[in-house]
Amino acid sequence: MGEPERITARRSELDTLAAELARQLQEVQAGREELVIAERVLNRLAEQGRRPRHPPG
Repeated sequence: MGEPERITARRSELDTLAAELARQLQEVQAGREELVIAERVLNRLAEQGRRPRHPPG
């Protein structure tokens, strides 16, 4: 294989790797967003547990 072919092959490998990394990054970002939401829910539940409960009305 000549030099131009090796360069083209390597570029293709790197393009494939870049696409896979982009997919993984999206998964990580989605996971982090889920954790932020879960953290907010837990914080709200904790706040509600600390507040004195008043009967309605």
